[in-house]
Amino acid sequence: MKALITWGGWDGHEPDKVAKIFEGIVTDAGGQADVTDRLTCFDDPDKLKTYDLIIPVWTMSELSREAATHVSEAIAHGTGMAGCHGGMCDAFRGNPLWQFITGANWVAHPGGDGVKHRVTITSDDPLVQGIPDFDVSTEQYYLHTDPANNVLATTTTDVVIWYHSPNGPVEMPVAWTRHWGLGRVYYNSLGHKADVIADGPAYEMLKRGILWAAGSKAAAAGQDVSQYQSPGNHW
Repeated sequence: MKALITWGGWDGHEPDKVAKIFEGIVTDAGGQADVTDRLTCFDDPDKLKTYDLIIPVWTMSELSREAATHVSEAIAHGTGMAGCHGGMCDAFRGNPLWQFITGANWVAHPGGDGVKHRVTITSDDPLVQGIPDFDVSTEQYYLHTDPANNVLATTTTDVVIWYHSPNGPVEMPVAWTRHWGLGRVYYNSLGHKADVIADGPAYEMLKRGILWAAGSKAAAAGQDVSQYQSPGNHW
């Protein structure tokens, strides 16, 4: 397994520490991780396609249309993507292609940090099988999500009363998988601080998701991405 880990953006999410956790997961599995704190790694479309996995750890910041297209093409051709919290689904707010690839964009975390809420496992998928429901005290992400996501875990949004409350509580996705062309994509909304995902069920979920996404290229072998293309494709 060869992974690209790129980190940066808002320091409050401890991107360097989160990147270290991800690097440990990759190397413990016998893989190699190229780690960078620059987005220039997205400038070379051919090199991106050599990776089995891309792990972004970038909250906010800006990404050009060209760079997003390079990432899109790499994943569509079989490279996996995995990440967590704001490092993946609050990255590059002005780039809708990125949001389409990842399956969501962050809009709020009512109550801020330290909100105690339950993560409920809602699937029998091997990525969460045997992991019990568990409580966390951290940001509870409210996301606008793609209904095509394969949801693995949820949380209920009635923990904090705010302006969204008159709409009633909803089961908000916490973790999911999806596909982009031939590529596998995994996301988990936990990870406001590195210690939230450093151990326990949250760590186990992320580890399984990262390794699943890393198997994307092998799973795509022999398939032709052109089956998902048409002359009028654009964004």
